[in-house]
Amino acid sequence: MRAGPLVVVGDTLLDVDLQGTSQRLAPDAPVPVVDLAAERPRPGGAGLAAVQAARLRTARETVLITPLADTDDPDALTLLELLEEQGVRVVRLALSGRTVRKTRLIAHGRPLVRVDRGDGRLHGRAGLPDAAAAAVRGAGAVLVSDYGRGTAAHPVLRALLEDLPGEVPLVWDPHPRGAEPVAGARLVTPNHEEARVLAATAPTARSGGYAQAATDAAALRARWRASGVSVTMGEHGALLCTGDQPPVLVPAPHVPGRPDTCGAGDCLAAATTGALAEGALLTEALEQGVHHASAFVTGGPARRTQAPAGEEPWDLVRRTRLQGGTVVATGGCFDLLHPGHVSLLHQASRLGDLLVVCLNSDASVRALKGPGRPVMDQRDRARVLSALGCVDTVMIFDEETPMALLDRLRPDLWVKGGDYGPMELPEAPLVRGHGGQVLLLPYLEGRSSTRLVRRAHTAGGEHS
Repeated sequence: MRAGPLVVVGDTLLDVDLQGTSQRLAPDAPVPVVDLAAERPRPGGAGLAAVQAARLRTARETVLITPLADTDDPDALTLLELLEEQGVRVVRLALSGRTVRKTRLIAHGRPLVRVDRGDGRLHGRAGLPDAAAAAVRGAGAVLVSDYGRGTAAHPVLRALLEDLPGEVPLVWDPHPRGAEPVAGARLVTPNHEEARVLAATAPTARSGGYAQAATDAAALRARWRASGVSVTMGEHGALLCTGDQPPVLVPAPHVPGRPDTCGAGDCLAAATTGALAEGALLTEALEQGVHHASAFVTGGPARRTQAPAGEEPWDLVRRTRLQGGTVVATGGCFDLLHPGHVSLLHQASRLGDLLVVCLNSDASVRALKGPGRPVMDQRDRARVLSALGCVDTVMIFDEETPMALLDRLRPDLWVKGGDYGPMELPEAPLVRGHGGQVLLLPYLEGRSSTRLVRRAHTAGGEHS
């Protein structure tokens, strides 16, 4: 972790929302008549990322290096005023053309149409101002927000980014028409559609898109030589590939309705960069990014809808498959349910349409943990798990691993807590062999049934 500003490099746009209501159609065409109530301009692209970075409430200054038009361009003046109001220091590069302005007409909270104007992009022969070079050299973290308009391709900027010290995290938010990320980025954050275009890997058909995202992320990570690639997947969260373990999925909170997601990717990238600047690990930083983006989109916490229940386990699985749903499975002893278990199960439940918990039987737990375990027998453990709204069904197995059960179940997704590594998942080849995907989920540190049992024995000894 190094002192210095959080520097955002990229293409800034002006977003304008024209908001109103509509109660009737026009007499001359079957189109809605919108009565405008407000006009809301805001920075877009790299400008939005910089504004979100400035709102992270850290002690770091936020610096935006971006092309802006001359002062005779009213949209450029609006952008400067908006950015300065949010505490962003702007280092201007030369812009060729007019400021890009994207205007959305919104009625009752729903966009009806978007009108774009302006062809501005980085001036092809522009040099790099000393202030821009100094900002990059002194940065504590850098976010490249590429919107395909030339800034990320500037040769001097790229050379500076390639020479960043290892303790300075570089996050790159790419664009299909933009420049390739420089080698050595800490994290690259394409969305699902961008990753598909950029990776151009063979399509996969299963696992609700997670397998495809994992394949694309792995290919892009190798090509870009990045520490990690995170594929953002809208309401499903973000999938992180680091190459040294199965991909980790950071789920997004479930939100009802159809929220306006415009700008969510910029928010995620900014918050993730800010967390990395303060020393967070990749998974921790991405969790903060996902939650920041969700708060930006929804304006508040979200709730999960309950899954159907009341059927026999295998009937539930068959019905889910017939309806084209995604079967998610996880497994463990779940002896003395604790917050780490609950967090894992709630996250897993948001990944598909049916969550199956594969539960070690009493005999299986004794073989794994010794004659003093389990503390609760299998019927009570299954009853407690089934009482959780996020768990749809429980299946008990007698072996030390759930291999035989998984061979029959063939889940689309097999998820485990992030404290597991690739060598500790012997069932992974079996799951993948049936076309499923193995995912790790963030795990709450310091929680385990074994620790609880030891603590109970210690407390019991002190009072005996």
